[in-house]
Amino acid sequence: MKINETSIKVRYQETDMMGVVYHANYLVWFEIGRTALIEDMGFLYHEIEKQGVVSPVVDAAVRFKQPVRYGDDVFVKTWVHDYDGLRITYGYQVKHTSGEVAVEGETKHVIVKRESFRPVSIRKHFPKWHEAYLHAMEKTEE
Repeated sequence: MKINETSIKVRYQETDMMGVVYHANYLVWFEIGRTALIEDMGFLYHEIEKQGVVSPVVDAAVRFKQPVRYGDDVFVKTWVHDYDGLRITYGYQVKHTSGEVAVEGETKHVIVKRESFRPVSIRKHFPKWHEAYLHAMEKTEE
């Protein structure tokens, strides 16, 4: 399975009055990880958009395990959790450098035409991207 790990240096403006990362910022970090994973797969999201499609989030889940605070160094671990030719679910873990999981989550996306927001089959219209998703989910020997 292809996994991307992207480092995050927690900035002051990402925290709330309790000194911990404000919950909505984890979705921003998920997006950073997702974009990096797509690049690792050989694609640039802005180049994909030039083909008249976008990839909106249709569902998101976030589970909070441990706080992350200003000044912490963490990383976002991102992978393709599920893919069926139309919908893609990405999995995420935000981990402290100690390895302790702070946050887990998933986002589900579809590819739609920019003008109409009608779904587009990745399998049919973007075969190279389809193959990259299948390859990203393959189990690897460890």
